Amino acid sequence: MVELVGLHIDFDQHQVLRDINLTVARGETLAVIGESGCGKTVLLKTIIGLLRPTRGKVVFDGRNLSDIAEAELPRQRARFGFVFQQAALFDSMTVAQNVAFPLREHTRKGPEELRQVVVDRLAEVGLPESILSKKPAELSGGMRKRVGLARAMVLNPEIILYDEPTTGLDPIMSDVINELILNMRTYHPATAVVVTHDMRTARRVADRIVMLYPLTRLAGDQPQVIYDGPPDAIDCAADPRVTQFVRGEAGERLMEMRALNGAK
Repeated sequence: MVELVGLHIDFDQHQVLRDINLTVARGETLAVIGESGCGKTVLLKTIIGLLRPTRGKVVFDGRNLSDIAEAELPRQRARFGFVFQQAALFDSMTVAQNVAFPLREHTRKGPEELRQVVVDRLAEVGLPESILSKKPAELSGGMRKRVGLARAMVLNPEIILYDEPTTGLDPIMSDVINELILNMRTYHPATAVVVTHDMRTARRVADRIVMLYPLTRLAGDQPQVIYDGPPDAIDCAADPRVTQFVRGEAGERLMEMRALNGAK
């Protein structure tokens, strides 16, 4: 469904992604993990065509995104659902207007049909009709996340991109979101890429996990992808950088920080 071939992303003189080669199979759920600043969200924005590769290419469903005319890109992006890190709801719109927004942009459904689709999508994420007229500020963080998920699903996308779907949530609500991500496979079978630093989420929802490492901590000849495999094998990965991240061990990083402070 998605193939990244020799992908490089630079911002001026700052390189974020280097020589990424990655394939996401149709119907697969891939989790991308790694430290803050390693390029996970940049990877998502490149997959959907919001960022153009500095070098290399992104192939979506057999087509190089860089070869698609700018006028056609919105139609291609309508095949994606994007769940933003902080939900990214429009503050001035009601819940109903937020969820219906993609439908108004890309379809010609009438008011009653729009409302029914919105109600159905909200029901799939466990939210009642009574919240249709509420504004985002009136909702809890978990409810906003679920409204964002409903909006991402409203066009029945072929691929869903999740950017840190459980960030800022308590453990119970995080588990609710994880279950909803799994349930979406039943309601809307699709390919999915989940960017997260939450290992519980990665293990729970993914068929496969890829770990990126920050380029600032790599030599020029070292690969940025340091793990690519099943969730049940990540705890015994051969690379100690992977197991340190998975276990939340700060020993090596603390030594690096002390060495840096000592040099100053």
